[in-house]
Amino acid sequence: MPRDRLIPLQAEDISAFAKSLRQQLSAHQEANAALPGHLSLLNMLARAAGHRNIQSLKASQPSTSQAASAVLAPTKSLPPARGPRHPDLSELADRALRQFDPQGRLMRWPSRHQVQRYALWGLWLHFDSRRRYTEPEINEVLNRQHCFGDHCTLRRELVNMKLLARSDGGREYRKLAARPEADLLPLLRELRERSTLGATAD
Repeated sequence: MPRDRLIPLQAEDISAFAKSLRQQLSAHQEANAALPGHLSLLNMLARAAGHRNIQSLKASQPSTSQAASAVLAPTKSLPPARGPRHPDLSELADRALRQFDPQGRLMRWPSRHQVQRYALWGLWLHFDSRRRYTEPEINEVLNRQHCFGDHCTLRRELVNMKLLARSDGGREYRKLAARPEADLLPLLRELRERSTLGATAD
C-alpha cells in the first residue's frame, strides 16, 4: 500500500509520551495475547502524543502550502520557561492548563496533587447536570477527554472531589453542582474554548 506522505509526530514531554504508550500497551496486552497490529500501534503512538487517533494526527498536519508559508512567516517568541505562560492565569492554573492539549483533552495525569484537582475541574465541564449516567457512559466521556488511558483513576477522583456522585452500588452517576474558586474561572473558560474549537474542527 503506497504511503501518501510523511506524518510528523511531536511529543511535548517524552517522559509523559513513554508513560502513556506503556499504559496503552499494557492494556492491550491484558485484552489480547497478540502484539498490536500496525494500525493499533499507530493509534497508540498518536494518543501518546496527545491526539485522538492516527486520523486526528493526520488531520492536524499542515498542507504543503501551509508548511511553506510557515517557513516564510516570522517565528513567534517562545513562552517563558518559568512562571505563568497564559496572561490571565495564576501559576497553579497555568500549570494545570499545560496538562491539556489544544483540543482541551488531558494529556497526562499531573504529579502535583493541587494541579490534579485543577485538572479534574476541566473534566467536570464535560458532564451534563440534567442527566444520569451509567458507569460505561462516564467512562466514554472521560475517554474522549483524556489521552493516557486511565479513566478509572479519573472517575474515582471526580467522585472523591465531590464533582460527581455515585449511587446504587456504582450503577448511576450524576454531576454535582459545584462552585469553582475564582482562581479556576479563567482556566475553565480557556478549556471550554479549546473544547469548542476542537469539536468544530472534528
